[in-house]
Amino acid sequence: MPVKERNQNPVIGDELSLRLFTYNSNHRQQVDLVEKVEVFRIDPSCADEENPEGRTLVAEFSAGQVEGVSDSFGGHYRVFFLLESELFTIGRYVDVWTVRFSENQSGTVTNEFEVLSDLWYASDMPVVYDFSYGFRPNRVRKGERRWLTVEVVPNVPRSSDLERYYTNLAMASPVRISVEKACGECVPKEKDLRIVVEKAPVEFRRDSEGYYFLDTVELDMDCGIYNVWFELEFGESTYISDNLQLQVY
Repeated sequence: MPVKERNQNPVIGDELSLRLFTYNSNHRQQVDLVEKVEVFRIDPSCADEENPEGRTLVAEFSAGQVEGVSDSFGGHYRVFFLLESELFTIGRYVDVWTVRFSENQSGTVTNEFEVLSDLWYASDMPVVYDFSYGFRPNRVRKGERRWLTVEVVPNVPRSSDLERYYTNLAMASPVRISVEKACGECVPKEKDLRIVVEKAPVEFRRDSEGYYFLDTVELDMDCGIYNVWFELEFGESTYISDNLQLQVY
């Protein structure tokens, strides 16, 4: 089972990844130390004057348990943990990151996530519906580094529980991106020579959208037209989008 992000409808038994990005003057920058990460359940029955939200501590991670994600920018941290039934229940949670940004500046960063009930669905028919995909931007300059946004939209009957079910599962299903240089008259047609990105996971997810960081410098992308397509795993099926076009200019 893949690791889920905070906005991918996690359920009990899932492994969850909580991330933190840190910026200084609009640039991603590494902090001195993430001292700890605390996860609290929001329980209104425990609320009082000193604890108006009813926060109950359910998990705590020390600095050594916080992973610094290796990339060319820094300032990207995450913790993994299993949503064990002994500790977690269906409901709302907050994760509080205690951060020493620099020698003279410290603070906390608070985020929210929700643990949902299992997404069971029963039918006398297999999965027979489809999905459409859209992404933006579709034009980038050579040398740019940009986040591409892909939206996955279930094509199912509306105004029904079925639509909500498919939307929820589309949020939780793995999505992968591929990019290849479009083949012109004078460009060799060998596919392996034109592939720039091959089935890379779209890891960062929020609701029905996913985000993939496209670095035209690191990928050595020339000016031209590129085919972009997405794959989504759903049930026993794999759905592959039509070729969408991205221009590097």
